[in-house]
This record gives sequence, structure tokens and C-alpha cells, in this order.
Amino acid sequence: MRWEAQLIRPQAGQPDADTGRVSPKARAGGADESAPSQAGVPHPHTSESLIELPGLMRSVRTPDFDGIVFHEVVAKSALNKVPPASNMPFSWTVNPYRGCTHACVYCFARKTHTYLDFDYGQDFDSQVVVKRNVADVLRAELGRPSWNREHVALGTNTDPYQRAEGRYRLMPEIIRTLAESGTPFSILTKGTLLARDADLLAWAATLVPVGVGLSIAMTNDQLSASIEPGTPSPTARFRLLERLAGSGIDCSVMAMPILPWLSDSDEALGALFSRVSRAGANDLTVGPLHLRPGAREWFMAWLSRNHPQLVPRYQGLYRRSSVASREYRRWLEQQVAGLRREHRLGSAAWELRRPGREGRQGTTPPAPDGRQRDSAQDALF
Repeated sequence: MRWEAQLIRPQAGQPDADTGRVSPKARAGGADESAPSQAGVPHPHTSESLIELPGLMRSVRTPDFDGIVFHEVVAKSALNKVPPASNMPFSWTVNPYRGCTHACVYCFARKTHTYLDFDYGQDFDSQVVVKRNVADVLRAELGRPSWNREHVALGTNTDPYQRAEGRYRLMPEIIRTLAESGTPFSILTKGTLLARDADLLAWAATLVPVGVGLSIAMTNDQLSASIEPGTPSPTARFRLLERLAGSGIDCSVMAMPILPWLSDSDEALGALFSRVSRAGANDLTVGPLHLRPGAREWFMAWLSRNHPQLVPRYQGLYRRSSVASREYRRWLEQQVAGLRREHRLGSAAWELRRPGREGRQGTTPPAPDGRQRDSAQDALF
């Protein structure tokens, strides 16, 4: 079937503020919305009625992505300014996608999908906005005289190497554009599709400071399959980490979130630090689960279904705010401090690798196209 034959006509809809689900009346006929959805499982829409999106070109489905709808848009901007109050170690971000098929139940970015009049639950997992022209817009923005070549971070909202990237291939041109403009950048991802662009990242690191971070917060593949069902397994991500380290690419690990009573036991934390150390990471940043609005409701629905005995504990732990209690955070810090000493792992989130000798000498080797990595990618799953 031709790609164009799968177009879906947009139509307006409104999510319920409490459940994160869109009313059946707001969707086109055919999809049964009467049954309760399962948190953390991409919703298999059979027919969508999709709201108006700024710059919408078309909405498409494809058999390769069952239950997923891609909304291809023409973006007006690529760079997003980070508010100074956020205290993040970077000033700008780029998000080629909105929504994420990784479907992590705990994802803090879920609430941002409601800004598009999608819901933070099943729509976040299955309605993905694709900024088809993001690299062209980024190139124009980086070419402005006012651009100061500040650190640009990718992967801070939704994952740039989610499965959609295998089809749209937006990241190679983004990486080239940043590197050729002299802009330092970092990438944080759970996606082993990053292996496709490993040579390109190594090339970029000869021109500008580059940081690569893998998000791996547990070693239990079964728990991962339940709570982050669209991601490559932790085992696959550790294989990617070993490969990157073996290729000379400096790589950090972000172990966030640590899940109270699910992935924070002595055995679980010990196994995590041990595998990170053996795989060759430079450092490991650890943090407990945050339950912001949107993520909180979706996570608690998952928890009540899969670990109902833990619901009262979580309600107590997150009673006052989106972050775990001060007592829990102090306890986790103590556990982590001992493991850091044992495994000689520091904490240097978002640290950027300095350019290699080729960049300092002013010679610019040709950028690889990354295509040779496609066949190797399959072996990582």
C-alpha cells in the first residue's frame, strides 16, 4: 500500500482532564473507546479523528507501526529556549518529535501532549507529531548572527531515537547541522537506533563538544517490558553502551527514574552499577521517580493494576509533591554514594566531550551518512 493511501483527515477532539482519554464522541466512528484503556500499553486505534495542528501536512498510518498515527507538520521553529529558572546545564533544546512510542508509563513529558489537545495517556504513546522540516529550520536559526553557539540538548522531552526515527531519519541532518555550525550538543536516549549514527557522532565530536547519554535505570528486562513497553530492553541498551565505549565514544548513563520498591533494592542497585561499570560508561547519574501531573495519573493506574499492594506506599511517598519524600531521597543518595565508591563511577550529567585533534587543526573530514549502521542495528534488539 502506498504511503499516501494511508492519510487520515484531521478533526477536532478534547481530552478528559482527569482520565487523559478522549471522549468517544470526539473520535471518528470505528474505534471502541467504551472499554477502559491500559496504562502503559499503546492504544490500538482503528480510526482516528485528529485535531487541528499548526502546520499539519498530513496524518498517516503504516502497517510497520501498528496502532500509531504520525502527524507530519511544517515547523516554524526548531530551537526551544530553556527558562533560566529551570537550572538545567543547557540553554536550548531541539525536539524533532512530540509524543513517544516508547510509551514509558512514568514519562514526565506526558502533560505536554495536552498542549496540542491530545491526551497524556494513550495519545501520548500513539499520536506522534513529526517535524519534517526541523533540520532546515534549525540550519536557518543557527545561521543567524545573534546565535552564540550555546549547548543544545536533544532528548530532554521526547526521545529523538524512538522507533519513528527509523522511518523519518531526522537525526542525521540535525547532527550535521549542529556540528557544521560549531554548536555543541548532547543527546539523551533509550533508543538503540543511535547505533546507526555512531560514526556520524564520532565525526561531529571532532568539530564540537558532544555529549551522549543512555537512559538505563534498571537491569530487569521483565520490569522494563511492563513499564516502558516500547523501548529496547535494558540488555539491548547495555550492548549499545559497550559498542559505543569500544568505538571510543564517551557515554554517560542516566539512571532515572529509580522506582521505589521496584528497582531500588540493594540487589537491583548493585546490579545496575556493576553492569554500567563493566559496559564502559564514564559516569552514572541517579535520581528517583518524579510524578508530575499527567505522568502521576498514568503511572498510578499502571501501579494499581500491576502492583496494587504498593499503591498506599506511593500515595504516602508522593503525598506532598511530585518528588519523593525528603527521607527517601536522602536514603537513595546514601545508597548511591557507597556504590559510586565501590565501582569508581562519578556523576557528570550532560558533560560534553571536547573536539578531537582533527577539529582543532581546522580540517573537516567528510561526514559519514550513517547508512552502513542500519544492518548492525538489528543485532542490538
